[in-house]
Amino acid sequence: MVRSMTGFGHADGPVGTVRVSVEVRTVNHRFFSPSLKLPSALSRWESEVREALRTRIARGHVTLSVRLERADGPAIAIDATRFATAVEELRRLRDAYGLEGPVDLATVLRLPDVIAAPRDDEPTGSAEELVAIVHAAADRLDATRAEEGRRMAEVLEQRLVVIEAALARIAERAPARLVTQRDRLRVAVRDLTDGLAVDEQRLAQEIALLADKMDIAEEQDRFRSHIAAFRGALSAPGGEPVGKRLGFLLQEMLREANTTGSKAADAAILQDVIAIKEELERLREQVENLE
Repeated sequence: MVRSMTGFGHADGPVGTVRVSVEVRTVNHRFFSPSLKLPSALSRWESEVREALRTRIARGHVTLSVRLERADGPAIAIDATRFATAVEELRRLRDAYGLEGPVDLATVLRLPDVIAAPRDDEPTGSAEELVAIVHAAADRLDATRAEEGRRMAEVLEQRLVVIEAALARIAERAPARLVTQRDRLRVAVRDLTDGLAVDEQRLAQEIALLADKMDIAEEQDRFRSHIAAFRGALSAPGGEPVGKRLGFLLQEMLREANTTGSKAADAAILQDVIAIKEELERLREQVENLE
């Protein structure tokens, strides 16, 4: 089953005293290109998270974001000792300098270290706990990428059927095209010689050379072989990345289409060659989104 490079996965769980939420998004990219957004409390484990993603995702631009919420304890705490010390010191300074007005709550709370807020850089949990949540998010990401890949494989198969139909029409037209070219050559030679006797053996040799130059049987065989390899890659078990291989096969198909067009010398065949190249471009656009 092929996988798309576009997907989303989410998971959450505990890491020490905090609860962590992990989101992973991917879009298409030629290589594995991660972008990690971790809070400072977890940033020391960035390399472990990056390696976990690398083992799960072969290609694509990956954006991972981590949010944390403390599982216990108040969000903030007032240090009563420091609060009392600050009040006494403010009153002493007021009296010493003959200032007016009360020492109010807002003034005291604005002083440093009176309010003890939780620090994001406090050590908590372990890298293994965080990586386990990353793997859970990657599991869900894989599911969405596999489902999208299945739909894309169906679209690719439909394009291949259209191409095969065009190849069949070309194969059917090819013999008649050779007869037409042979008759055209005979008429041209007769007109040029103004009715004089023509060496039939020499004319037959020229016709044979023309037929050889216009023969597209090899191109047709190779094209069908590439289509078979393309289908084989789409249905290969194991879930290995196949995007690059499919892209290479499309390049080879385009090469055969171009060669067929250069040998065509026939309007009907050229129309089918153009239709094939249009389908190959549509296939290429889809394959660029496959891992």
